[in-house]
Amino acid sequence: MTKELVRFLEARLREEADLARRCDGDDGCGEWSARGDMVDFCQTDLSGLPPTIALHVALHDPARVLREIEAKRRILARHARDPWPCHDLRDLALPYADHPDFPSRA
Repeated sequence: MTKELVRFLEARLREEADLARRCDGDDGCGEWSARGDMVDFCQTDLSGLPPTIALHVALHDPARVLREIEAKRRILARHARDPWPCHDLRDLALPYADHPDFPSRA
């Protein structure tokens, strides 16, 4: 495993966690829900969406994103000493393949 890939993944997880925390709002309401064509952001609603898109948006609420990031960080920590190539970390990096900083040897 290259340190470059680990650094890349850590940076992406930090960025996503920061964004999720900023989306949580001042009221700490980070759990969103979908009802038909509407996404409930606790004190604000977004309506007029196709129901599948509303559900997709709601599934990316800040609380869930932060839980997912924590799980990915634990996976990263467990694999810190694995020899390269570590297929699990390569799989964790795959969603970021279009990122401009994506390691060329990942």
